[in-house]
Amino acid sequence: MKVPLFPLSSHVLPEGRMALRIFEPRYTRMIKEVCASNSGFVVCMINSAGEKSNNTHIFPLGTFCTVIDFDVLEDGLLGVTIEGQYCVSISDIETQHDELRVGHVEKSAMWRCSSDITEVKIMAERLKEIFDRYPEVSGLYNKFRFDDPAWVINRWLELLPVGAQQKQHFLTQQSCDKVVKYLSQLIE
Repeated sequence: MKVPLFPLSSHVLPEGRMALRIFEPRYTRMIKEVCASNSGFVVCMINSAGEKSNNTHIFPLGTFCTVIDFDVLEDGLLGVTIEGQYCVSISDIETQHDELRVGHVEKSAMWRCSSDITEVKIMAERLKEIFDRYPEVSGLYNKFRFDDPAWVINRWLELLPVGAQQKQHFLTQQSCDKVVKYLSQLIE
């Protein structure tokens, strides 16, 4: 299916939530259209080594997201809360008249997570601390799944200042083992 793309330096993964401030006309149009059609768009990461002219500035893996809430912010901009639904691979990117990118996307499998909660216990505890300390992050969620290793690992990948290329590498893995090892070293 062809869907609008929203390239960012940050990323959201399945079951993750993100608050966006929409101010560019192309993205205002995108939000209006996806809300009117009850569909979604893909949040994708920016490839700093790529070129906008041929759309290689967008990494090939993203997350299909839906709008779960919106509001007009104090500064008059559109505030949108989105939730990641599933990972997708992106191809055949086209640039529309207003510079909005659209691409063909196919659902892609996320890694298998064979870790149990004891393996990520410290990560879950540290994530709880972050959610307690930063209400602007925890306030996005109406339920927390600190007992689900995949949920915990995904939230860490969203929050850590890890480069887009590294995140793309993790997302291509068949298992979450490399991610767990990497995150364990950083967090502990």
